Amino acid sequence: MHRDLIFSLAVFCPVLLAAIELPVATGPPRAARRPAADTYFGTTVQDDYRWLEDWNDPDTRAWSEAQNAFTRSVLDRLPAVEAIRERVRQIATFPSPSYGSLVRRGETLFAIKNEPPKQQPFLVVVKSPDEPGSERILVDPNLLDPQGGTAIDFFVPSLDGRRVAVSLSRGGSEAGDIHVYEAASGRKLSDVVPRVNGGTAGGDVAWNADGSGFFYTRYPRGEEREPKDREFYQQVYFHRMGALTENDVYAIGREFPRIAETTLESSPDGRVVLASVKNGDGGDVSQYLRARDGSWTRLASDADRVIEGKFGPDGSLYLLSRKAAPRGRILRLTPGARTLSEAKVVVPPGDSVIDDFCPTDGYLFVADLVGGPSRIRVFDRDGNTRGTVPILPVSAVTGMVSSGQGGILFENQSALLPPAWYRAGPDGRVAATAWKRPSPVDFSDAEVAREWAVSKDGTRVPIDILRPKGPKLDGNAPTILYGYGGYGISQRPVFAPIKRVWLEQGGVFAVAVLRGGGEYGDDWHLQGNLTRKQNVFDDFAACAKRLVDAGYTRPARLAIEGGSNGGLLMGAALTQHPELFGAVVAHVGIYDMLRVELSPNGAFNITEFGTVRDPAQYRALHAYSPYHRVVDRTPYPPVLFLTGDNDPRVDPMQSRKMTARLQAATSSKQPILLRTSSGSGHGIGSSLDERTAKHADVYAFLFGYLGVVYRPVTPKP
Repeated sequence: MHRDLIFSLAVFCPVLLAAIELPVATGPPRAARRPAADTYFGTTVQDDYRWLEDWNDPDTRAWSEAQNAFTRSVLDRLPAVEAIRERVRQIATFPSPSYGSLVRRGETLFAIKNEPPKQQPFLVVVKSPDEPGSERILVDPNLLDPQGGTAIDFFVPSLDGRRVAVSLSRGGSEAGDIHVYEAASGRKLSDVVPRVNGGTAGGDVAWNADGSGFFYTRYPRGEEREPKDREFYQQVYFHRMGALTENDVYAIGREFPRIAETTLESSPDGRVVLASVKNGDGGDVSQYLRARDGSWTRLASDADRVIEGKFGPDGSLYLLSRKAAPRGRILRLTPGARTLSEAKVVVPPGDSVIDDFCPTDGYLFVADLVGGPSRIRVFDRDGNTRGTVPILPVSAVTGMVSSGQGGILFENQSALLPPAWYRAGPDGRVAATAWKRPSPVDFSDAEVAREWAVSKDGTRVPIDILRPKGPKLDGNAPTILYGYGGYGISQRPVFAPIKRVWLEQGGVFAVAVLRGGGEYGDDWHLQGNLTRKQNVFDDFAACAKRLVDAGYTRPARLAIEGGSNGGLLMGAALTQHPELFGAVVAHVGIYDMLRVELSPNGAFNITEFGTVRDPAQYRALHAYSPYHRVVDRTPYPPVLFLTGDNDPRVDPMQSRKMTARLQAATSSKQPILLRTSSGSGHGIGSSLDERTAKHADVYAFLFGYLGVVYRPVTPKP
C-alpha cells in the first residue's frame, strides 16, 4: 500500500521552519503494548492497545489525561495562538440570532433560536417572522444550566399548541428525558418521561388529538434491560398526562429491528400516527400506521424504499419513495387509506434528487438537490406542476414549513450569504421576512467554484471550493479539504462565518462531494457503503490530487478535515496516502473497523459499514480499517484527533487507540495529538465555549503545521 510513499520531511520541514518557529516538546506519553488477538475466518489479528478501550481502567484515564496535557503543551505554544483565539472568539460570539426547526400550530410558530453569546440554543414562540416583537422565550437551557451543559434534543408541540414536549440532555450525552411545558405561560408541568432520546437511535414524540397524552420512543429502563442492551430495542409507548410513567402503555415495537431508529408523526386531527422505523443507519426504512381504530399495520417494508412520510393539512399522507426511483418520487395516500397499493404518484422521478417536501393547503413544495445545491418546485395536490420558487444561486434550502394560505416559509443560505427565512406562495412569488441572520464577517471578496476529480475507477467527483476572488493558482495556498461520504448524507452550500478565519489568511476551503453521500441519489450512496466503502477513500484521494494538479496548493500546504464517518475518512486517507497531506484533523472518528460494532452505536452502523461476522464484509473492513493499516516507521504528517469523553455515537476509545498506534509507528518528528473534551459528546449539544475553544485549537494547529504566518485581523466596525 505504501510502496509509492513520496512524503519527505526533508522537503516539508524546511519550508515550515523557515516561516515559523514551532514549539518543541519532549514527546507524547507512549502507551504500553499489551497484546491481545482475535481470529476472523482463520486469520489472527493482533491488537496491542485493546486495554485503551476500557474507560473505567485507571491506567486508561491516566494515559488520556497525560495525552491532553501533552496536546495542550503543543497547541498553547503555537505561533500567534492568542491572536487566533481572539479572532475565533470575535466571530463565534458575535450576537447573530438565527432560527431553525420551525413547527406551526395554528397561528403560532415554535422555533429553536440560537443567539450567541448564549451558550445553548433555546425554544421560542412567535406569531410570525415578520413580527419579531411577538417573540417569547418558552424553554431556555441557559437558565436551567448557566454553564451550558444542558441542551434541547428536540421538541414537539401538541396539535392545539397548548403544550410542548421538550427533550433535555446533559453533557453532550443526547440521553434525553421529556419535560412538558405550557406554551402560554412557560410553566413546567410535573410530567417527566425518562429515556426517550439517545445518541444511538434518537427519539421522538407524537401527541394525540386533545393533547391529553403522547406516543413516544422508549429505551429499555431498569429491570427491562440488561447492561449490554441499554441502547437497543427502542419501542413506542403512550403516556397520559398526569399519569406515572411506569404505567405508560406499550403501543408497538417488539417486532422492530434490534437497531430500530424511530420517528413519529401525528395526522392533523391526531387520530392517525405514522412510525418511520429505520433498520440502523444503512438507509432501510419501514413505515407503520396507527389507524383511527387504534390498530397498527405495516404500511411499507424496507423493500418498498419509502424513506419518509408527512401528513398534509387535509390528512393525506405524502410518502417519499425510492423504489425504482433512486432519486425519489412522491406518493399520496388519501385519508383512510391503509395500503401502499392505494397510493397515487404525485411527483414522478426526475433528474434531481428529492431532498425534502412540504404539503400545504392544496399544494406540495418539493426541495431538490441538484448535485448539492437546492431547487424548489411547486405542485398542486394532484401532481400538476406549478413552476419553481426563486432562491439564491448555488444555495441550500435548509428548512420548509407551511405558512398558511397554501404557501411556505423556507430558509435559504449559501457559502457566501447568511441564512434568511422567506415566504413563498403557490404562485412562486417570494418575499423576505425579518428573520435574516446578521453576519460577523463579509465574504464579498470570496467566490465559490466547482472542480471535478476523476476517481480510481473513472467516476467524476465534484469538489466545491470557497476561495479568495482571483486565486493565483500558484500551488502555494494553504488549503483545507473536507469530506464525509456516508449514510446518504449530502454536502450542501452552508454559510459558516468561522471559515473567515481561514480565508482572510489566504486560505482555500474545499468540500469533496464523495460517493456514500446522497447528492446524486441512492446509487451514489450505495456505491460507497458496505463492501464498496473503498470508493469513498479513492474519491477523496482523487480530490486531493486534483487540488494539487489545478494549482491550488501542494501536499505540504494541504490539510484534510472530517468528523465521525468523516473521521474514518481521515484515518483511511492518512494511512493510505500519508504523502498527500501536510496536516490532518479528525473529529470524533472511527478507526478500528473490526471492533466498532461492539460499541452501542457501532451496532447501528452495521447496515452501513458491514460486520466482521460476514466473510466478504470482514475482508473489506480489514482492508481499509485505519487502525490496522498503520505501518511502522512511516513518516506520518502531524495529526490532531479530537473526541469527547461522553460521546454516545462514536466510542472515544477509537481515538485513543488510533493515537497510541500512530505515536508508536511514525518515524517523523511531527506530533500526533489527542484532544479529549471533558463532559462533551459527539458535538451535538456542545456549549458555545466548547465549540469556540475547539475551533481555535484546530486553526492554530493548521496554521502552525502548514507553515502559515498568521497576520492578526482588525474587525471592520
